[in-house]
Order: sequence, then structure tokens, then C-alpha cells
Amino acid sequence: MLNMIVIFKMNKSKILIGGNYMFLIKKTFKTLSTVLIFLSLSTFNQLANAGELLVYSSTDADNLKHYMDEFQKSHPDIKVNVVRESTGTMAAKMMAEKDNPQADFLFEMAATVALNMEAEGMFVEYTPKGMDAIDQRYVDNTAPVTWVGNYGWAGCICWNRIEAEKNGLPKPTSWAELTNPIYKGHISMPNPASSGTGFLDASSWIQIWGEDKAWEYMDALHENIGVYTHSGSKPCKQAGSGEFTIGISWPGRAIKVIKAGAPIDMIIPDEGIGWEMQVVAIMEGTDNLEDAKTLMDWTLGDGMKLFGERQSIIADSSKVTKDPELPDFYDEVQAKLINNDFVWAAANKDRIVAEWKKRYDGKTEPKS
Repeated sequence: MLNMIVIFKMNKSKILIGGNYMFLIKKTFKTLSTVLIFLSLSTFNQLANAGELLVYSSTDADNLKHYMDEFQKSHPDIKVNVVRESTGTMAAKMMAEKDNPQADFLFEMAATVALNMEAEGMFVEYTPKGMDAIDQRYVDNTAPVTWVGNYGWAGCICWNRIEAEKNGLPKPTSWAELTNPIYKGHISMPNPASSGTGFLDASSWIQIWGEDKAWEYMDALHENIGVYTHSGSKPCKQAGSGEFTIGISWPGRAIKVIKAGAPIDMIIPDEGIGWEMQVVAIMEGTDNLEDAKTLMDWTLGDGMKLFGERQSIIADSSKVTKDPELPDFYDEVQAKLINNDFVWAAANKDRIVAEWKKRYDGKTEPKS
């Protein structure tokens, strides 16, 4: 229902519109020839919602607040209301609302989750400005365009130098080397069923080696795993504290652990690294399409500079602000990102996770 009443006065005739009803109050038609007025309720709904967006997101809360605050500074005429949940919770909420969508915009959700929504027709067709200028691995290449990727994270190995020396362990340079029995009990890894980082590892190994060889690899790796964690960050934290020598994790967490003073090296395996990206999309059913387009365009413009200040893997790597306190690993990470088939990964996620749990879930840590 409209939150306003609109009154048009015309030669003492009055049209009063409010909510879902219309009254024509006729005072006189003596000075009025012929007047035809067609007012669409949907038009008024759009007017009522213009300048305001309801945004759903599952990205980190501190980053989300920073990005939305900066967007509103550059677009003070657009009020942004944000609902943030973890990826799984937000995905369930959005699917429950599929036939009665509430949000105008999806701001940063893992592609392997969001693309299942695209398959359900939940996104609006729109090609944002600047899409042709970014890394095309972040682009929706299947017409019609309904989403674009902004930034992401990838796999890596966190290696504790002190624990390795203490245990006489050689430094690995590849994923394959982690199956060496010398590492038995020295490795922790995130569970693909509960961690996006864990899933990008498992799905990338399948894409690198093919199904059969990848499962053979994971069987052998499982023999050396001490524990599977529910967090993608935890294995690197464990390596940093010396609980494990090797933590399969992601570069962003490795950077934080290294900067905190832990004796950690970040290893980017020779075979390449799986990665995931955060995507944005306009939700089907939005009452404020123009402002939603403005936000989508912003993510590839001014927003990209902000992402580069806080992320190491973004759609325009030239915008990354490199940390002078760290070795220059950025180009190596970018070069070793596999050509991830996100559509395939999204479509096969449930199957891969179910098979992984059947084989390896016995070493997963209890949920807190």
C-alpha cells in the first residue's frame, strides 16, 4: 500500500489516489472539456520506493558496512537498508522468498551459491558499466547477463617453518606432495560441507585432475589429515599456533597470521589454486530498478578501488593496494587461479559434498 496520498486539482475537479483505491470527486465539468488520466499503481509503487534499496549480503560484516557507507557518501540520494546473514542462512532466506522477493539487490554472495538462484530466474538481466574492462573470469558469459563478480578468495597452504624444522619435514610446493606419508597427522583442512574454502579446494582438484584422479588424491590426502575444520580460516590459525605444521586455507587469512608475527610461509601450489568469487545481482521484482543499476555499476567503478584496499583477489587486479610489509605474492596468486567453471561447481556442489562426507567426515571436528 502506498504511504502517501496524491492530490491533483484541475478546474475544481479532484482526483484522490491513496493505497489501492481511487475516488473521482466531481465538482463540475462545466469548464472542463475532456480529461483522460491513466495512473498506474505500479508506477506509484516505484515512486514510493525510489531512492531506497533493500540489500541482502553474506560478505564480512565489517567490510559490508564500509562499502555501503562509501556508496551512500557518493550517492546520498539513495538510502541503503542492509540485511546480512551467513551464506547458507541467506541463501535459504532468498529461496524461501523466491515467489515473493523482498530484496532489491544481492551484494556479494559466493558464486557457487548465487548461480543456483540465477538458474531459478531470480536475477534481472543487466550488463553493468565497465564489465568489459575487468578480468573476464569474473563475468557472466552466458547470455543474458544477470550478475558480475567483484572480488574473491582462493586456496593456499600455510606452512609453519619452526614446526617443520622441529619435525624434519620438507617444504611442499604442490598439492600432490601433501600425500607424502611423512606429513601424516601434520595437516588440517576445512570441511567442504561447512566451509566455502573447503569446497573450492575439493571442486578445484576435480577440475584440475578429473573426477577419478581427484578422489584418489583426496583418499591419499585423508590419510595425512589430522582434522577437518568448519572454518576456512582455522587451519591457517592452527598452523600459526603450531598445532599443525600445514594448514590448507586461503591467502587473506595467511596474510593476517603472518602480520600477527607467526612463523608462516604462504605456499601457492604449482598445479594452481581453486577460487571463489563474490557476485552482485539485481533481484527480480525490485521496485527500484534504476537505483539498483546504479549500485551495480558502482561495484565496477569506485567500488573496485575500495575492494582493492581490503581484498587481494579482485576483478581488476590493478586496483589492489599491495602491502609493503609482505612479499609480493599478488601476481603469483593471480597467475595460478584456475579457470574455475562456477556454473559447473554450483550445479554439482550437493553431489560433491555428499560424496566427500561419505568418505571423510569421520575426521571432522565437533561443531561448537
